[in-house]
Amino acid sequence: MNIANSWKDYELLDMANGEKLERWKDIILVRPDPQIIWKNPSFPQKWKNVHAKYNRSNTGGGAWEYKKQIPKEWKMQYKNLTFHVKPMGFKHTGLFPEQAVNWDWMIEKIKKAKREIKVLNLFAYTGGATVACLSAGASVCHVDSSKGMVAWAKENVIASGLEEKKVRYIVDDVVKFVSREIRRENKYDAIIMDPPSYGRGTNGEVWKFEENIGDLVELCTKVLSENPLFFLVNSYTTGISSVVLKNILHLNVTKKYGGKVEDGEIGLPMTNSSLVLPCGIFGRWERI
Repeated sequence: MNIANSWKDYELLDMANGEKLERWKDIILVRPDPQIIWKNPSFPQKWKNVHAKYNRSNTGGGAWEYKKQIPKEWKMQYKNLTFHVKPMGFKHTGLFPEQAVNWDWMIEKIKKAKREIKVLNLFAYTGGATVACLSAGASVCHVDSSKGMVAWAKENVIASGLEEKKVRYIVDDVVKFVSREIRRENKYDAIIMDPPSYGRGTNGEVWKFEENIGDLVELCTKVLSENPLFFLVNSYTTGISSVVLKNILHLNVTKKYGGKVEDGEIGLPMTNSSLVLPCGIFGRWERI
């Protein structure tokens, strides 16, 4: 498992009873997590100093319960990257700290390439990977179907002092956008995608991970340059093994470009403990 253990502004303090206790800069949050199926907390005292807790509803969704006053939003830093975070309607904060392991990997690949790298970031959300790639010197095309998430990504790029870098922001359905890029003969040296388990595009297009991921990866190979650098697929879809992502990349990318594919889990370490919270899976292809 690849563990995001280089954070200073984020900390997983404890986890038990389906919940995780987290420090986001100076704010302590409690959020649900289905992977936490054990009952006993390791540090019971730490749970007494909570600023806000997300409570799930029996009818679906949920709401934040504020125990102390907190800012509407605040900034978090990871190395030289800066992000805006805030409690959102569905337990999220706009940032997935475990993704730092993918950011570090992409930054290293881009810097070592020592050439101009064009990155296509699909389902790009609030732009964690966009900010990371820009900081490494790449140009990025950031695509997401949510106008609000794209606006948030712009704020993160500005917060990181990268607004002068080459970046395009696209609000669109991913499949439709990639299809148009094929017709326009636009090419990219690296592709990143973090598709949801289920979603709807700008015009109601339905996305189902199990049904659509293979076709999307195949489609994306048609916008890869002649000398691509990497192709990374991240997923939080329950029940899907990382080996599935490895197989899809092998069948579609290795077949055409050679190189190598690896897969695995990403996770967050718990402070003062040997426990690790599994947070998702990845498959990634790279040129050898």
